[in-house]
Amino acid sequence: MPFEFDIEKRAGEQLGVEISSAVFDRVQTCDNHCSFCFIYQLPKNLRKSLYLKDDDYRLSFLFGNFTTLTRFTEADLERVIDQKLSPLHVSIHVSDPWKRADMLRNERGAVSLRWLKVLLENGISVRGQIVVCPDHNNGEDLERTLIDVLDQYPLLEAVAIVPLGLSQFNPEAELRIHTAEEAADVVTLCEKYQLVAKQLLGKKMFWPSDEFYLLGDMPFPDASSYGGYPMYEDGVGIVSSFIEEFHGRKINDDETLAQQTSGFFASVDGATPGGYRSVRDGSIQNPAGDTGLRVVHSQPVELTRRAPSVTSSSGNVGILTGEYAASVISALVSDYGDRISVLPVVNNYFGGNTAVSGLMVGEDIRSVMLSHVECGVFLLPDVCLSEGRFLDGMTLEDLPSSVVVLPTDGHALRNFLEKVMQ
Repeated sequence: MPFEFDIEKRAGEQLGVEISSAVFDRVQTCDNHCSFCFIYQLPKNLRKSLYLKDDDYRLSFLFGNFTTLTRFTEADLERVIDQKLSPLHVSIHVSDPWKRADMLRNERGAVSLRWLKVLLENGISVRGQIVVCPDHNNGEDLERTLIDVLDQYPLLEAVAIVPLGLSQFNPEAELRIHTAEEAADVVTLCEKYQLVAKQLLGKKMFWPSDEFYLLGDMPFPDASSYGGYPMYEDGVGIVSSFIEEFHGRKINDDETLAQQTSGFFASVDGATPGGYRSVRDGSIQNPAGDTGLRVVHSQPVELTRRAPSVTSSSGNVGILTGEYAASVISALVSDYGDRISVLPVVNNYFGGNTAVSGLMVGEDIRSVMLSHVECGVFLLPDVCLSEGRFLDGMTLEDLPSSVVVLPTDGHALRNFLEKVMQ
């Protein structure tokens, strides 16, 4: 039975009521069994919320979680259209129906993209994702998928093409990471069909993630070519935007990108729907799982005694970062001299190709800090912390020396270095 309350408040005064959960019933869990799902590759004894998978269109709208639509219904369609729940985020992976069913390990995967066409025809904005797995949906399969997307789903806003993420706990023997040549081939193929899409539809449509450019040693596109960074949250354009920020240039005319997202390789781009993303406005918690695995927005960290007083006499500065970001940051800070060291943190905890900053854990960070005693100050990106804790449960207090936690964007890094070098 519903309750009614009368609340008196002044005009403009906050109501003081917060919604504790984004949904008022149970989250629609995922019944796919994708071999490349990162949740199956987690070590034991992490936070319970990290192991929850969702395939819920509501969380796709609210948090950007990707849905395969295998549990989507007529009632869901009616609600999405009536309430204009847009944009949604849909995992495509491969256009061949039976190969898609095989990748999802769910026979409904062969037919669930029918909902995608109906959503688009009814004015719902949809962003897509293709997780590329070597020997499964790359090469000719990927090209066929790009062609089919242009033909069958031209109204898609954009499609991110991302590599699978593998940890040392991966139980699937047939999965492997991309070779440099394969990564370069993905970039070349996507850029080819970017041009086709631009000619046919007036938009580039297909966006290979930054990881493919790094893995394939391919030159990054100019920042201006990203057109507002439509797939930024999926690791597309983060390098270019970080460089632009570092040099003090705007990455978006209205600056909304800088406000909404600042993670630098903070995600596992092979993850299937599982609530890996952080909340969009910070007010509602994602019930589908912990935000620790897929942090896209910077999470403010309250520091006490672990934040040192930094001056020009503080000694060498060590920038702790993931392996992917290390080469990019090294090039940016090279003009600052020997006082600034970029310290790549090899992810021994997860292993595999988990080289993103958001998955760095306290144990690995501690090891790097102990081997660089010459550094008087260590910088740490905020994306590897969730409520002050690393994924392995360690806190800042467990590290061997003081750290400065910075927002993970180019502006913050440049401003800090300028202060230190004065």
